[in-house]
Amino acid sequence: MLYTKYIVRKFERALLYKDGDFYAFLAPGTYRYLTLNAAYVLERYDITKPEFTHRLSDFLIESEPKLVSEVFDVVETCVDEVALVYINDQIQAVIGPAERKMYFKGFVKFKVERYDLNAGLAVEKRVARLLVSSTSGNVKAIARNAVVGRIVPEGHVGLLYVDGEIAASLGVGLHAFFNVDRAVSIDLVDMRVKTLEVQGQEILTRDKVALRINLSATYQYVDASLAIQKLKDPMDHLYKEIQFGLRAAVGTRTLDALLEDKTSIDKQVADSLGSRFSDVGISVKSVGVKDIILPGDMKELLAKVVEADKVAQANVIRRREETNATRSLLNTAKVMENNTVALRLKELETLERVTEKVGSLSVYGGLDSVMDGLVRLK
Repeated sequence: MLYTKYIVRKFERALLYKDGDFYAFLAPGTYRYLTLNAAYVLERYDITKPEFTHRLSDFLIESEPKLVSEVFDVVETCVDEVALVYINDQIQAVIGPAERKMYFKGFVKFKVERYDLNAGLAVEKRVARLLVSSTSGNVKAIARNAVVGRIVPEGHVGLLYVDGEIAASLGVGLHAFFNVDRAVSIDLVDMRVKTLEVQGQEILTRDKVALRINLSATYQYVDASLAIQKLKDPMDHLYKEIQFGLRAAVGTRTLDALLEDKTSIDKQVADSLGSRFSDVGISVKSVGVKDIILPGDMKELLAKVVEADKVAQANVIRRREETNATRSLLNTAKVMENNTVALRLKELETLERVTEKVGSLSVYGGLDSVMDGLVRLK
């Protein structure tokens, strides 16, 4: 009754307290302690779960270094260092700067990889794939808390932000960076040629006609980091500048000039955008007016104008042809007046046309009677 018996199993380790103070660290075995004048308390730990988390961790490391070195692997990092802990070749933890953790020695394969943050935040490809592409829930949780990773697809560029500043442009592929003691993020920017539709801009022409114009522009990022640094919202800025350029181009022209030459608007708007956006890393490839929409009453008025114009053109053509025909007849009459042979040929031509569709023809008194009007047609 004066002794207390403790059994520590092979897969366990234990901390023994005497009168509330740390007394001993127990390896597997059987122990008896006299409890007449002292109170003992035992804390057991399953070493199949290697990480040792305890309120006395720092105390044990400082006061019992020999004991700790026999039982634990201690991982301690500097203020600018990160450590990856592998248990049985699986990432178990990412230890941030100025931290320490303890792991039981025993049945597991233990390995530590250290990274100097002063040399860069990038995680090497091998480790990045393990952290970002792992199907393990534990590894995903570790990566989510300690690493920022992203795959940059073809035709895109990644912008790396560290503490709110653009630190680098990332090419195609998988990229990962330590997100410990710093705020790290990655944004994707599409570098391919894209189309921006500017819909329904109602603008007054120089002759005060209200038009609605739909316009399409194509653009491409040339320097994504420069564009993001210079412009808060590049696409919104481009949209508004196209609107302003379109208003300037339309407001200086009459309706007739716009309808006759829409390409002049395209050129003026494109020229106004080109130099300004090339300075901020965006190339405006082309600008084109898709539709010019007139008010309903203006459509009817223009239709009447077009109809009147076409009627006038038709009348001019008809009169010109009539004049030409009359002039031709007059010339023919003058020729026949002075030339009996020509007159005779014309008579024969007329006779031929008359008799083309006649079934039968009776002539009395010779051919002269035909020419003198004595022809009887059946």
